[in-house]
Amino acid sequence: MNMKKILIMACVLSLGMSQAQEVKPLYERDGDIIKVTHFHDNGTIKEQGTYKDKLLDGTWTRYDENGSKTVVAQYKQGKKVGKWLMWTEGGVKEVNYSNNSVASVETRKDDTKLAIK
Repeated sequence: MNMKKILIMACVLSLGMSQAQEVKPLYERDGDIIKVTHFHDNGTIKEQGTYKDKLLDGTWTRYDENGSKTVVAQYKQGKKVGKWLMWTEGGVKEVNYSNNSVASVETRKDDTKLAIK
């Protein structure tokens, strides 16, 4: 084989191995609530939340690969509700939902004043 074919084969094999190492989600049942935890490839938590009656329900929290929160979201029977917080480079965006639609958006540069569940 020439060097180009060997390099292509190595890339294909490494891609297949990285996909095979994907961390599977964790599901925990508590009555009619199912808590779900998704993981990044490095094993840290990517997202956690709950389902009720097969719909997103309650608080969902997302994290980056370093474990820092990126989003805290609220759902009720599959619909976006209440206050969502999104951490960005420019500060923390507070998005308020009403009837599954954005009611208001505010950006805060200092997240110390935020009340987080």
